[in-house]
Amino acid sequence: MIDISICEELKKVCPQMTLGCIQAHVTVENSSDSLLKEINNYCDLLKKEIHIEALSTLPRIKAGREVYKKLGKAPSKYRLSSEALIRRILQGKDIYKINNIVDINNLISLQSKFPVGSYDIKNLHSPILLMIGKEGEQYKGIGKELINIDNLPVLTDSISSFGSPTSDSERAMITYNVNEILICVYSFSGKTDIETFLKYGIKLLEKHAAGSDIEAQIIE
Repeated sequence: MIDISICEELKKVCPQMTLGCIQAHVTVENSSDSLLKEINNYCDLLKKEIHIEALSTLPRIKAGREVYKKLGKAPSKYRLSSEALIRRILQGKDIYKINNIVDINNLISLQSKFPVGSYDIKNLHSPILLMIGKEGEQYKGIGKELINIDNLPVLTDSISSFGSPTSDSERAMITYNVNEILICVYSFSGKTDIETFLKYGIKLLEKHAAGSDIEAQIIE
């Protein structure tokens, strides 16, 4: 497993900050009909269970929003990726279908309500640190313009920052030529249920992405 840790500065702001990580060899391809059906069925369930007005009060989303406020980030401008994803569904929009890994990533996030990011291992340089973005720091988001990541929790290696619970950079994005990935589940409320969703993620990778050599780790 690639070396990942959480910086003390961030732990002071959010003592319960936890990462659930999966590293695996995979085959990246278009999602199967069975995976898309699983996603669509869960989206239908979310529409029945959650009212958009109550979205920001869901415990795991609320915990992240509170940390963002402590860091000086407006949580309605820099939404957690899980909140943005569920909000899109509740607004009656389809979620983007990209490839099996990104779609698995999104399904884990929908089920857990945790932000989840997936990264191309070959474009990362160990060790990795989850830290607070530095003043003026930014990167090119996936399908977006430059994102201001100062005072956001960000994953950083020796090259630069590449991921956050809000939006990831293009540097380590999942494309069809990727064969080894890192999935990170971001929790602002401790490790409760992280193991459950890591096991769920592993099951999805094995079933829908020919996942092999799979390792999992919880980092506190």
